[in-house]
Amino acid sequence: MPTHTRIRPFNTRDTYPEQKLDNDLCHVVVARGATVFVRGQVGQRLDTAENIGIGDPAAQAEQAMQNIRTLLEEAGSKLDHICKIVIYLTDPRYREAVYRVTGRWLKGVHPVSTGVVVSALARPEWLVEIDVTAVIPD
Repeated sequence: MPTHTRIRPFNTRDTYPEQKLDNDLCHVVVARGATVFVRGQVGQRLDTAENIGIGDPAAQAEQAMQNIRTLLEEAGSKLDHICKIVIYLTDPRYREAVYRVTGRWLKGVHPVSTGVVVSALARPEWLVEIDVTAVIPD
């Protein structure tokens, strides 16, 4: 029995061709014991890599949460099973707009939450990144 399952594997050479990287990653890892680790999600469509909400942190958070919902469902979980959320912002002034979006998506869930302000994310157009840890219920 494998210790974990990887969902949506990719290589950074395809995702960031301008950066000449070659890292094997994936969007989700489901660990034995049903723990789901979701890669940080940004305002970018999962299937097309189209950036959404350029200059709009709330729109980027909305897309990130849509991605998280999709990825959790692919892993056999859902938003209700999120245990921890980490939100990275490139400007503390984005906090209110972004937290309104995540609060709406996670109403009644009560995960632990960490917010971090960073100087930049992997691409300059990204203003917010959200990663979560969830479980798959029995």
